[in-house]
Amino acid sequence: MSLLSRLFSKSSPKAPEPIVHKDCRIFAQPVAASGGHRIAARIEKDIAGQTKTHLMQRADTCTSLQEASDLSIAKARQAIDQLGDTLFV
Repeated sequence: MSLLSRLFSKSSPKAPEPIVHKDCRIFAQPVAASGGHRIAARIEKDIAGQTKTHLMQRADTCTSLQEASDLSIAKARQAIDQLGDTLFV
């Protein structure tokens, strides 16, 4: 591969693998906030042949991105356990 093609090629970053919990796919998506990152995640589930999506965002913030990602997944699992398919209504 030539130098110019490497400089100008557009390679998109690899999307993170989802965490699967009770037939739902969880994508941690912390949001940058002042002083840290806000807990947020996208939860998807295939219902009746359609992909349903729930966007979860909390007011909680963490100083590190990794901590915010871990807590986003934990909170999404908790929401799935407590609310089940009503998340997608």
